[in-house]
Amino acid sequence: MDAFEDLKVWKRSSRLCAEVYKAFKDSRDWGFKDQITRSALSVPSNIAEGYERNSSKEYARFLKIAKGSCGELRTQLYIAKELELVERKQLESFLLESVVISKMLQSLISKLIQ
Repeated sequence: MDAFEDLKVWKRSSRLCAEVYKAFKDSRDWGFKDQITRSALSVPSNIAEGYERNSSKEYARFLKIAKGSCGELRTQLYIAKELELVERKQLESFLLESVVISKMLQSLISKLIQ
């Protein structure tokens, strides 16, 4: 891979982030909106930052941060679902995608720390 933009996990997490932003753009709960969009944005951002460090150890560290942010995002999605802040079907889709992204991140981390 020549660039982080080529990584499937980066593409998927960037797409999920954009969709989360769209889903919550009209939310008047500013605190929740800020928190959920920040955690969504953190995932692809940390993937990119780690990739650009040119060190497997640093890359793995940033992937772990991205995975943690993915868990944070998933928690917030469950809360949004419970509070009916966004359509249930859309939240279910976000939750499923966040699980896939988390698994992809774990796979990359495992390969780097072998």
